[in-house]
Amino acid sequence: MGEPNDRAVAVRAAAPVPRESPVMHPRLILLLFSLTFALALALIRPLPGHADPTTPTTSPAKKGAVRRPASLKRHSIRTLHAPLGARVARYARHLLGIPYVYGGSSPRYGFDCSGFVRYVYSKFGVSLAHSSYALFWRGRRVGRWAMKPGDLVFFDGEGHVGIYLGHNRFIHAPHTGTVVSISTMAGWYGARFDGARRIS
Repeated sequence: MGEPNDRAVAVRAAAPVPRESPVMHPRLILLLFSLTFALALALIRPLPGHADPTTPTTSPAKKGAVRRPASLKRHSIRTLHAPLGARVARYARHLLGIPYVYGGSSPRYGFDCSGFVRYVYSKFGVSLAHSSYALFWRGRRVGRWAMKPGDLVFFDGEGHVGIYLGHNRFIHAPHTGTVVSISTMAGWYGARFDGARRIS
């Protein structure tokens, strides 16, 4: 073959030289990935001051605060640590106004005297007889001037019973035609007082 002429050399020189495809620097790839990830998080996360409608709005608990169960929030620390008798006397007041019913032992149907006492003490895990005569031999005897709230007080030959509240008053279901009420230890009841028993 002969030597290439000047025209052929010029054509080859004018032809475009193929370039290699650009290779992205690893640091640039990492930077682009980080920016994309940050943008995605910004789109998902709610803006400041705008609560997520799917989550309930609750105020954050203070640091070190102890959350109490709902059942405990209704009672003060003093109430929870009060003696049994004091808690019994406090609970008994919630039953004021319930009608007297002979043989009754629930607020739905009414109370007689021993049924009332039995119901109140059952709320504190104490099982008592539905009889004032049987109750007179339960617990330990206490003197009239040593009585405390929650003590059982007996009248009329042990045929009637109530719960002492303190300050010379007691709560009971008196008789047919009345409701659970508070009476004093004076007058008729004072004259027919038979004694008091403390349930432990």
